[in-house]
Amino acid sequence: MFEVQGVRLDPVERRVWLDGEEVAFSRKEFDLLHVLISHAGEVVSRDDLMRDVWHTTFWTSSKTIDVHLGWIRRKLHDDSRRPHLITTLRGRGLRFEPQAPVGAG
Repeated sequence: MFEVQGVRLDPVERRVWLDGEEVAFSRKEFDLLHVLISHAGEVVSRDDLMRDVWHTTFWTSSKTIDVHLGWIRRKLHDDSRRPHLITTLRGRGLRFEPQAPVGAG
């Protein structure tokens, strides 16, 4: 079980809760969130995400990760303009933040 910033993820049951309320995710959304939250505080490269979530070493579309990430952010109420859960580090990858930035939320 992973729990970071009010997001709880059960990898065995494949269930997610936000502040105690269950949120439904597609298979790929869940897999992407699982990789990110299980590495909270660490930068996960897009290459690693393509390998671990889509099981490929080539890019089927440059927008694949961004589209799924957008759906996840909407479901978790994480504003893409001022994210507090999942941040994008240009040229490096994505990071699930272990705690909200000061003044966020």
